Amino acid sequence: MSKATPFSKILIANRGEIALRIQRSARELGYRTVAVYSSADRDARHVLEADQAVCIGEALPAQSYLNIDRIVDAARRAGADAVHPGYGFLAENPALAKACADAGLVFIGPSAEAIEAMGHKARAKQLMEQAGVPCVPGYQGQDQSEQRLHREADDIGYPVMIKATAGGGGRGMRLVESTDTFLEALASARSEAQSAFGDPEVILEKAIVEPRHVEIQVVADRHGKALHFGERDCSVQRRHQKVVEEAPSPAVDQALREQMGETAVRAVRAIGYEGAGTLEFLLDTEGRFYFMEMNTRLQVEHPVTEAITGVDLVALQLRVAAGEALALEQDDIRFRGHAIEVRLCAESPRQGFMPQSGTLVRWRAPRTLRVDSALRDGAEVPPFYDSMVAKLIAWGENRDEARRRLATGLEELVALGVETNQGFLARCLRDPVFAAGEATTAFVEQRQADLLHQDEEHGQQLRALAAALLYLTDSGAGSARSGLSSRLPLIVRYQLRDEDGAATLTRLREDRLQVVIDDVVTEFGLLGFTADGVRLERGGVVETVPLARRGDVLHFLHGGEGYSVTDRTYAAAAQGAADGGDGRVRASMNGRLVSVAVSEGQRVEAGEAVLTLEAMKMEHVHRAGVGGVVSVISAAEGDQVAAGRVLVEIEADASEESKPE
Repeated sequence: MSKATPFSKILIANRGEIALRIQRSARELGYRTVAVYSSADRDARHVLEADQAVCIGEALPAQSYLNIDRIVDAARRAGADAVHPGYGFLAENPALAKACADAGLVFIGPSAEAIEAMGHKARAKQLMEQAGVPCVPGYQGQDQSEQRLHREADDIGYPVMIKATAGGGGRGMRLVESTDTFLEALASARSEAQSAFGDPEVILEKAIVEPRHVEIQVVADRHGKALHFGERDCSVQRRHQKVVEEAPSPAVDQALREQMGETAVRAVRAIGYEGAGTLEFLLDTEGRFYFMEMNTRLQVEHPVTEAITGVDLVALQLRVAAGEALALEQDDIRFRGHAIEVRLCAESPRQGFMPQSGTLVRWRAPRTLRVDSALRDGAEVPPFYDSMVAKLIAWGENRDEARRRLATGLEELVALGVETNQGFLARCLRDPVFAAGEATTAFVEQRQADLLHQDEEHGQQLRALAAALLYLTDSGAGSARSGLSSRLPLIVRYQLRDEDGAATLTRLREDRLQVVIDDVVTEFGLLGFTADGVRLERGGVVETVPLARRGDVLHFLHGGEGYSVTDRTYAAAAQGAADGGDGRVRASMNGRLVSVAVSEGQRVEAGEAVLTLEAMKMEHVHRAGVGGVVSVISAAEGDQVAAGRVLVEIEADASEESKPE
């Protein structure tokens, strides 16, 4: 039996909301905390709220949060004697656990050997099969030749899933429907795996069609005790990334819960695991479950388990790492009510969920929910890290109560200045398939049209409201605040997200405004301004619209979604098209230029790939809007560029220039 390993100061090798979450439990147990930060996070909340903080490098993760030597050095300089990795970054990197052990630091997590064993999909599957854990039929052999893999796929039977052995997050993963497309999919998966993880090795698995994604939370101590804390359903996913998580699963009854829990406990005992971890399973329509992978760390979705068990999982991690024996017995863990979590991401659902970055002008979290975030008014959302910026969690006596509370809280959330998936998440929760508890991993793909759709009436109301708010918050002519009461019509030109528009506004009375857009008339009654917005009446309905104006840009909440509208009334006519139709290829977001596919003097065709930007761990290809000759390249690979910056200029062919607008 290993002896206790006491510690007093914890360095948290992470950032954002999870760093703050760990700080909270650490303080409650009497530990001091040390934050680490990159140059992009100098003023972040996790830095300001820690007892001490150490800068570990520049903004790019490889220069800071992924640099093991700098993290260990930061612990030494601050006098920390333990390291908590959080999740993401180095949380499942055995090299960090080993480096901590070599430096005499307590690593708050499993051993390097356990992380390494379970982090390699092929080896993990072999270990689980030896422990009697049911696994998806497949192939995880060392022979990685095309011929052998193709033959194994044919023997398994289609559809087949190709998976990179070294990674996660959906990268290096391809679903293959037939033998004719196998080799092409294999080449693509290997290329992506090599790029993302430096390892092209893959395994093959029989694809379980439209399964549930159900995971079991476990905690084990060094004294031989292991417990499970029930299941979480993470079936609502987009591109293999979780979007909505809940506990318990609508598809799991008590008998199945006990069976899956006992299987998970047997698995962690078989590998001598210590700490918190999660075993992920696919659950088919017949109630059969198959091991998929193990995450040897705290999960993003751990709050839903905490909500239904009343157990602080981070506190358990700290106690186990200090050598304490688990004081709980399996029968002590009771499940009460239902909890659901959504991941709020800085991304644009209307633009294919493209990551967004910038300044969060206003942040007001609903008081009815648990909200894990590091946000505040004026917080920067940098382009270098994961797009998730907050988690919102609701608990209820039953699933429908939790679902209603979360959907309503989401619609009340004020997150202005950076586009998020707020409205998309609320529509997921209110979707009849999700409400019925029938969502599988195919939910988002199958329901995407409804989840993204906004009807024309909503669009008309939105445009009228945007024009009215621009008028009412203008510090110049036409402002309600200036006291001007002219009844003369005023033309307001605006850009709402990416669409230009114009409206005619007339002051009917001091407290009444008429807006006309495309012959559609909307009237608003002005009831007054509040600290965070304006109180309006429309069609007999009164509501407060949260807003924030910064110069010509107004940010406001409407229908549970944040919008930004720019006043173009006095602006010169825009030159060129944002999509490069004027021959200029502009950065679609803040990000890093990872590759330039053309050179000056080279001829390109319209639609040809010109450059690739990386933002929030995703790559985005930018294409030529016109055919012609590349005349200017104004940035180099590796440069950080701002959204809207012209990176490549193309001298269009005469035939392109003469096309009618």
